Parts: sequence; C-alpha cells; structure tokens
Amino acid sequence: MAASLAPTFRLDLMDELREKLEARLARVSAILRAANIPHAVIGGNAVAAWISHADPSLVRQTRDIDILLARADLEPARAAMEAAGFHYRHGVGLGLFLETPDGRTGDGVQIWIAREKVSPEAVTETPPVLIDPIFGELNVISLEALILMKLTAHRGIDCVHLRDMISAGLIDETWPARFPNILAERLQALIDDPNG
Repeated sequence: MAASLAPTFRLDLMDELREKLEARLARVSAILRAANIPHAVIGGNAVAAWISHADPSLVRQTRDIDILLARADLEPARAAMEAAGFHYRHGVGLGLFLETPDGRTGDGVQIWIAREKVSPEAVTETPPVLIDPIFGELNVISLEALILMKLTAHRGIDCVHLRDMISAGLIDETWPARFPNILAERLQALIDDPNG
C-alpha cells in the first residue's frame, strides 16, 4: 500500500511558532521599556491585540513584529537591542532586528519611524507613538492610529486586517469621518463590502 502524500496538519507546530513570537514580542517590549524608549507595537500583532478584546475567534497568527519609534529614539533602541543580543540589519527603508546574525527577515523585529512617510507616494505620515493603556505592559498602538496605518499602507494584508476589525465590531460607520478623504473612501469601501 502506497504511503499517503497528503500533508500533515501540525497544530503543535503552529502553537510552537505562536509561543516563540509571543516570547520575542515580550522580550523586545521589556528591552525597550527598560531603556525608557517610547514605542508602540503595530502591524499584525497590534491588530491581534485589539481583536482579542472584541472577538478572539477572529485573531490571525502573524509571523513578524513591527514596532513604531520616533526617529530620535532609533539609535538608543538599536543600542539597547544590540546589548540584549539582537543583531541590526538595514531593511528596505526600515531597520530590522534579528535574534541571530543570519536570521530570516520574516522572523525579525521591523522598526517603523513615527511621523514620517513610509514612501514618497504614501497618502500620509505614520502616526506619533500613541499607545492604549488597556494592554498593560505591552505598548500597543491606539486603535485610531492603527487604522490610519492600515489605510495608508492599503496592501492586501492591510485590507484583510481592516475587514477583521470591522467583523469584530471595532470599526463601524462612524469611522471614515475621522480620516482624510482618500483614507475615508478606502475605509468606506471596506465597510460597504466587508467580505471582499
């Protein structure tokens, strides 16, 4: 009898990856807090944190960590992270911290700079480092600032994250009015068609 070629569904591996990500996120946050560096968790982890408060069944797993810093805090953050054993690599327009010198970008900690455009064609700057205290020691960006970033980036994954936040009840019809015209239009289109 021939061996099955069907892939094995590995819940244990998914749990292991999630645990490693959570440990890395906690470690990074502790390093930056200990160095008194204002920072905010952004990206998929911030989306997961917000959705976990509204509807945990909608939380998606993410692979990397994104942190927002003021430009003036980049070098102090680099010094603190390197002193803790992380390795700095300059990414495409971003700084990147890896736990090993040959680590993969997807397993790294990407640094984004507050109050700057990510690219010349970006509609708006990234927000300032605004955190919401409901997450305790994990400095998660405020909901409005997170939505602004997701609307500005407007990649496929950003639209998925925004739709998840709509499904979780974090975003409703009142939200588009908070943003500049093009971002308001992007958000309204997602509200009008939440299933894509």
